[in-house]
Amino acid sequence: MRVSTKYIFVTGGVTSSLGKGIISASLAKLLQARGYSVTIQKLDPYINVDPGTLNPYEHGECYVTDDGAETDLDLGHYERFLNVPTSQANNVTTGRIYQSVIDKERRGDYLGKTVQIIPHITDEIKSCVAKLGTGGAHEIVITEIGGTVGDIESLPYVEAVRQFRYEQGRDNVLVIHLTLIPYLSAAGELKTKPTQHSVKTLQSQGIQPDILVCRTEHRLGEDQKRKIALFCNISDEAVIESIDADTIYDVPLLMKDEKLDTVVLDKLKLQHRDEPTLDTWRSFLTRFKNPTKTITVGLVGKYVELQDAYKSILEGLVHAGVENETKVKVISLHSEEINDENAAERLKGLEGIIVAPGFGKRGLGGKISAIRYARENEVPFFGICLGMQCCVIEYAQNVLHLDGANSSEMEANTPHPVIGMMEEQKAITNMGGTMRLGAYACTIKEDTLAHKIYGRTEISERHRHRYEFNNDYLSQFEEAGMKASGFNPETGLVEIVEIPEHPHFIGVQFHPEYKSTVANPHPLFINFLKAAIQHKEQVGASV
Repeated sequence: MRVSTKYIFVTGGVTSSLGKGIISASLAKLLQARGYSVTIQKLDPYINVDPGTLNPYEHGECYVTDDGAETDLDLGHYERFLNVPTSQANNVTTGRIYQSVIDKERRGDYLGKTVQIIPHITDEIKSCVAKLGTGGAHEIVITEIGGTVGDIESLPYVEAVRQFRYEQGRDNVLVIHLTLIPYLSAAGELKTKPTQHSVKTLQSQGIQPDILVCRTEHRLGEDQKRKIALFCNISDEAVIESIDADTIYDVPLLMKDEKLDTVVLDKLKLQHRDEPTLDTWRSFLTRFKNPTKTITVGLVGKYVELQDAYKSILEGLVHAGVENETKVKVISLHSEEINDENAAERLKGLEGIIVAPGFGKRGLGGKISAIRYARENEVPFFGICLGMQCCVIEYAQNVLHLDGANSSEMEANTPHPVIGMMEEQKAITNMGGTMRLGAYACTIKEDTLAHKIYGRTEISERHRHRYEFNNDYLSQFEEAGMKASGFNPETGLVEIVEIPEHPHFIGVQFHPEYKSTVANPHPLFINFLKAAIQHKEQVGASV
């Protein structure tokens, strides 16, 4: 018999960036392995409506769902762990909450009442949480609350959780508090007081956590666990150790060892279905930790100082590396520091080159120089979104010899806009309105590299861009040797370009990294790494 939806809230204390998203995804993976239908939601306390207009330096990459939502990068973790797509409903910001409430007020939905944080904002938050459980679509909804308990920004969310637990009943709502147990090297001991104060802050706002997950660099002794349980008013078994791991993919197994899923099921009065074996997950980890080969790949971008700016690409390389039983050493290369004169020196020794997505002209020249080096020296190349557009610009400039060829995004008056904006987009002033966002179909030509990689002619991939390949130049490119191998079936827009004479040269207008998961590594990443491995072997054989 199907149970009514249960809700789990994950809050954070002491400091930010403790890994609430990874803990949420790990718990969800364990519950999913037991046969429960689980989804994860992120509530972000910033006032931006979504992260689409945020600089990657501010918030890391912007993750895009099939339905076109620009969301927090944690949704990428959710999908990579669960292998289940998320949607707009899985990421809610304070900006969206307030926008929705104000729109309702303007329509007169509140019948002239004074609109306040309580009840109107908190009701809107609760509605967003309940929406994922409506109609029994999911048996368990895990909601991660961004920020740290005690922050002004998180107060409405904490109050909404307090009300939600009262309305749904304590057996249906669980609160997990993720906190930090710092280690003082001078004293040589772990300190539990910050956690005690964090829990007291949460209690002062009307919430008693059910489970504490304690991030730590050193093992927690049983005495320390009992002390935490005693002073935080929770049961002994509900103090869960989360010790620093070698990789995020270790965390589900560590949480299983700590019996986090068992404690959750007991507190929510749910059946202990089949014990999660996670055989596929363990196999992935075994291969990840025991590679038979090593290659070095260059990632050329303009946000390389912040690893989270290209999080999904890096994880896509991890997944594909495991599939190839290969350790992938990624060298981050700032595109502003590369040019035609130094490209050979900066890029030497690489078995493959990826040119990353992005917006704006900063660092564009370095990306083009890196692509020219890869093309002329037959180094395996993979361009993603702007990376694909850059390889088109490079080819136009250096092979077609179209003087001044560029993207109209970078140079509005370029005489040869080989990358441009569609006519129907030009009249739109809202930045988000000109974007192609979410999943779009793509038809692949047979007997192409893309067809060999995918093994089929019809695919669907996620997009996040506003400029397109200019089909007015398509025949010139194809006559010179760059082929378009993938098209949008409705618009005829070019989605994939490749150079058949090159060992591996492919650029895609979409973002394949968004669909790479532990269970299903993306074929574009897998084959790029295969080409890089072959390149290394050929170079080694010729020395």
